[in-house]
Amino acid sequence: MRNAPTILHLDMDAFYASVEQASKPSLRGKAVVVGGLGPRGVVATASYEARVFGVHSAMPMGQARRLAPNAAYLVPRFGIYRDVSEQVMGLLRELSPLVEPLSLDEAFVDLEAGGAAWDEESARLVGVKLRADIRAVTGLAGSVGLAASKMLAKIASEEAKPDGLVVIEPGTERALLAPMSVRTLPGVGPATGDHLRRAGIHTVDEIAEAGEDELVRLLGKAHGHALYAMALAHDERPVVAEREAKSVSVEDTYDVDIHDRVRVGLEVQRLADRCVRRLRGAGLSGRTIVLKVRRFDFSTLTRSETLRGPTDDPGVVREAALRLLDSVDTTGGVRLLGVGVTGLADYTQEDLFAQVAGERVEHGEEGDPEEPLAEREAAPPVERRWVAGHDVRHVEYGHGWVQGSGLGRVTVRFETPESSGPGRVRTFRVDDPGLEAADPLPLVRGRPGVSGGDGGDAGGGGTGLGRVLGVEVGPLRPERGGGGMGQAPPVVPG
Repeated sequence: MRNAPTILHLDMDAFYASVEQASKPSLRGKAVVVGGLGPRGVVATASYEARVFGVHSAMPMGQARRLAPNAAYLVPRFGIYRDVSEQVMGLLRELSPLVEPLSLDEAFVDLEAGGAAWDEESARLVGVKLRADIRAVTGLAGSVGLAASKMLAKIASEEAKPDGLVVIEPGTERALLAPMSVRTLPGVGPATGDHLRRAGIHTVDEIAEAGEDELVRLLGKAHGHALYAMALAHDERPVVAEREAKSVSVEDTYDVDIHDRVRVGLEVQRLADRCVRRLRGAGLSGRTIVLKVRRFDFSTLTRSETLRGPTDDPGVVREAALRLLDSVDTTGGVRLLGVGVTGLADYTQEDLFAQVAGERVEHGEEGDPEEPLAEREAAPPVERRWVAGHDVRHVEYGHGWVQGSGLGRVTVRFETPESSGPGRVRTFRVDDPGLEAADPLPLVRGRPGVSGGDGGDAGGGGTGLGRVLGVEVGPLRPERGGGGMGQAPPVVPG
């Protein structure tokens, strides 16, 4: 472990909810819950105001609604989250070549490797400047943790939240860790924590007192050695530069089990097309097609097929996914489907259509594949779907976002990130010709616009991506821990 606090940890805690509050003035200081809104949806992120009621990430959405019935419930807008995350990650890359992103909302930075910091004073100045830069670029506030190791930098960022900066001085680590719960240490989850508790070990200090031999006896050689070292504040894990993506995938969880085999096949084709759009958006192709099926009894099956060469052709991926589906029994019903591509490359193999049963699949313009012909002919006209929290534009009222929809009506609040206060609310027919979907607006005036990305993919169950680590990014608050309480206007279920 180095002798200066030059490892920085960044965590955009409550990231999705923070972006939504920054984007929607009427939700600032209010309880906001982001995730899948269906019966099987889960909470992806809850704002601090919602957490007061006990709502947290990975909680079933139904339970969250019971705890905070007056919160605003929104479907994620992954496009804008990715864009804002990339803005913040860009600031980190200016500090050092060693940036280790772990998700959209979490990263480590080795400041010493970039020459940005070499002692406590220089590290603290970097942290102060980073928080100011995050405000200027994204309009969001951030909290920074700095320490001599990754483990301690993560702990420091926890202490910094919300909207703060904490530096752990070398030499103080053991005293800091001693009274903390064993769950503070990396790798100690609920099962390991319970095992230690039954052995009478509750704090980090008690881990150190138990000794290495006892921990090896309780947890096994590898885990015991590692846990004892961390209890002594020893953590030699390096910051590893960003790894290349290993796979690209999409999946949907369905509110009601799908029993119709034809419908399952159509869903698989739709997911394959979405997966290819994401693949092409990253400038990649892949050789192995993966199908994931979770059945009515929660059993999950995966099937894969490896092609002769990498592809980004929607027809090839669709046909491969359907062949994989043929080997799966869906008689009892399907609750989740997913399609992915692995074995990634940055080029494509020419003439891969021969792999699709010797037939060429016709498709539309680059990046916009048409649906299979049979589906186009059989599918009835689709009613426009207005997703809670997503952006729209009206020819008369301008930019707004969907508060909710149902019974043939959609309610929109017209406001932008720059609005001085809550915008006005209007209700329209779902087929109103003056209303259309729109891309998100930038959170800060003058910043490059952000695209809608995969916002339309967000109607599934959601994932608990909100993490508890390093630079925590939330809406700007007038002072530490600020942000008033209150209830958001109810959002009509979509």
